[in-house]
Amino acid sequence: MRRFLFFLFLVTSLFATNPYVAKDFSGLIGQIPGLADELIRMHLTLYEGYVKNINLITDGLKKLQALRQEGGVSFGALKKQWSWEYDGMILHELYFENLAPGGRALEDGPLLKKITDTFKTLDSFKREFKNVGMIRGIGWVVLTCEPIQGNLVINWIDEHNIGELVKGKTLLVMDVWEHAYITQFGLDRGRYIDIFLNNINWDVVTKRVEQSSKKSSLKNPSIVYRKN
Repeated sequence: MRRFLFFLFLVTSLFATNPYVAKDFSGLIGQIPGLADELIRMHLTLYEGYVKNINLITDGLKKLQALRQEGGVSFGALKKQWSWEYDGMILHELYFENLAPGGRALEDGPLLKKITDTFKTLDSFKREFKNVGMIRGIGWVVLTCEPIQGNLVINWIDEHNIGELVKGKTLLVMDVWEHAYITQFGLDRGRYIDIFLNNINWDVVTKRVEQSSKKSSLKNPSIVYRKN
């Protein structure tokens, strides 16, 4: 038995991965006008739970692989849960990152031009963003640059991992799970969305555009078709 346990330890170590580490967003507490400190604290604690869970699930999968139990029910359940927890972790990080006290103005540039070309005005964009946010259900509202034509799309993500645009570049993220607002605003989701829109860090959103410009340009989108 000791030999087996030692062997299991060695094999598991071979598959060991560096754990995911929660980012520090505590600087948002007391800094976002309209969002209560307790609401933000609770939200950050919930985010940290996703980080903890993704590490636990990753470790569980590695152990099952070491035992050669990849075909079992436990492996399948953990594998499905992994993407749910992972996307929940990443979406929360993107959400907290695109918040700033009182917001940051969207300066003239490719992003503003693309928004006005697509939605006519920035106010029209915000109205559509809010309308998507009022859809019944739990999930996320995301401004995405889709990869084929470079169009901006406001899409709804169910839970964390249903409805994402494959290879799309995520630019702006809003959490509309009930935990994001209900303890402060009750059922008035619209009020929460208004406050979110007033506190967008457009500097961060613009940087996300710049980082993705080589892969899916907002300036010169193109489609390449292979001839038969």
